[in-house]
Amino acid sequence: MKRIFLSAAGLFMLSQLIAQQRDSTGFQARKLKVEEVNLVSSYYSQNGNNAAVTGGIGSQKLTDIANVFDVKLVGYDKRKRKHSLDVELGIDHYTSASSDKVDLKSNSSASHADTRFYPSAVWTIENELKGHSFSIGLSSSTEFDYQSFGGNLSYSKKTKNKSGEFTAKAQVYLDQVKQVTPVELRPGGERDEHYPGENRNTFAGSLSYTQIINQRLQVAVLADVVRQQGFLSLPFYRVYFNDGSVHQEKLPDSRFKLPLGLRANYFVGDNIILRSYYRFYTDNWGIRSHTAEMEVPVKLNAFLSVSPFYRYYTQTSVKYFAPYEKHTAQDAYYTSNYDLSKFNSSFFGAGLRWLPPQGLFGLQHFNMIEVRYGHYKKNIDMQSNIISLNLRFK
Repeated sequence: MKRIFLSAAGLFMLSQLIAQQRDSTGFQARKLKVEEVNLVSSYYSQNGNNAAVTGGIGSQKLTDIANVFDVKLVGYDKRKRKHSLDVELGIDHYTSASSDKVDLKSNSSASHADTRFYPSAVWTIENELKGHSFSIGLSSSTEFDYQSFGGNLSYSKKTKNKSGEFTAKAQVYLDQVKQVTPVELRPGGERDEHYPGENRNTFAGSLSYTQIINQRLQVAVLADVVRQQGFLSLPFYRVYFNDGSVHQEKLPDSRFKLPLGLRANYFVGDNIILRSYYRFYTDNWGIRSHTAEMEVPVKLNAFLSVSPFYRYYTQTSVKYFAPYEKHTAQDAYYTSNYDLSKFNSSFFGAGLRWLPPQGLFGLQHFNMIEVRYGHYKKNIDMQSNIISLNLRFK
């Protein structure tokens, strides 16, 4: 948790610099200027007994510390179009008991911990008078055994009365997966760290429509189409057959996903909002899932609100899953990854948001702090906890 407070100190110093910039340039400047800064830090821990690295058995103990730093700049060009640049940098560091078992004979290996860097940037041009906008974005994610590069394009158009908005988005991710196989499956059991890479590409299209029904109700319809191609297994996941032999997870090299969603927000008076969400998901590997979520932000006073939430999830198993030592030599594809098994889960918790009128620590523009806690539990002996802190300067 030490990282959270160090990051908060950094944001404090940055807020001073940004405030000075605003004082010198003025709020009416047409050039890009800092509009908002967010820092989100979180701590995640989990435990369970179905580790895919060891064939569906063994410890799933894992901890992750994440910090995401986000800066949004806004300006206007000569044609009065609004330009927004959203730049984000994320850094995660995790330790994993299961990943440490890539080499079963080692007390501790290099794979027990890793750090992931994931920067991104999105440029948006909005014509507020005509009610349409266009954006383009780039992203990257880097860790020891995985490298991803992404790009996206998005277009939005409001209805004439501005009560509805249609959005279309296209995304592509071009990934490289290092073939870090279990040590006993390498030639001669070697521990060489120069691993070949395999391609994994993802192409996605999204459509959404948001409509204000009346002063109290707003709804949104969401649909995605996702196509994945390439190496879709994880190379260090073991699968034990019923004859005791060990194999590397093997899954098809293509996957088609279709998520469909519905979101509705209802304002109960001035102090309570009911935020509901439902999603149906299906793919050609055999998974069918349902997600239902409810969050109820309650404004306790003008500056403080609490948001309890609950999410229920259930899914069927992929066609290629079987537990430890249940696969046979006749299986063309096989996995013992319990994330692809049949299960249901619950995620519940609450958030607390404070927007003091004089700002945090006496800084008027350092205007929001939010703390959220959630507990996640599957019915297959796995559970986790996450706590996050969001600081905003505006």
